[in-house]
Amino acid sequence: MELLLLFIGAALVNNFVLVKFLGICAFLGVSKKVETSLGMGAAVTFVMGLASMFSYLVYRYILVPLELEYLYTLAFILVIASLVQFVEMVIQKVSPSLHSALGVYLPLITTNCAVLGVAVLNMQQNYSLIQSVVNGLGAAIGFTITMLLMSGIRERIEDNDVLSGFKGLPLALMIAGFMAIAFSGFQNMIK
Repeated sequence: MELLLLFIGAALVNNFVLVKFLGICAFLGVSKKVETSLGMGAAVTFVMGLASMFSYLVYRYILVPLELEYLYTLAFILVIASLVQFVEMVIQKVSPSLHSALGVYLPLITTNCAVLGVAVLNMQQNYSLIQSVVNGLGAAIGFTITMLLMSGIRERIEDNDVLSGFKGLPLALMIAGFMAIAFSGFQNMIK
């Protein structure tokens, strides 16, 4: 039950995009079409889950024993970048069609601050390995949900008449604000 609450908390209550404001660049840049949002969300979910696990292992079994905890940010960035490169090579070998469908989205995950943010949060909260992975997957699912909601709304609004001053980024920011208000309704769900 504790792991389920952690997952729901990461996905909805403490949503990385709408509450912690991490991953905003990808959220606003990629959320124009549902298909691209789904591809980015799937890639982020896979990488964030693995990055949570490997960051935990590097921190607990390398940095702490060597008393190099202060290097955690650098170590996590290296883990994430290496993991993204490894995942890209595997996908390219195993499924070239999936690799071409994901295109530029896989390398962009390296610069997504939400992936680094979940690794740092896991370390700061002193989560176990299982808790770290569950929190990472919950955060990734929350990221994907918000991207899919945003892209669905943006696709529907694109066909309507919008004042020229609100087209593009201003409207996207307004939608994100309304989504953040809606997601704040989940605050009392988990104590």
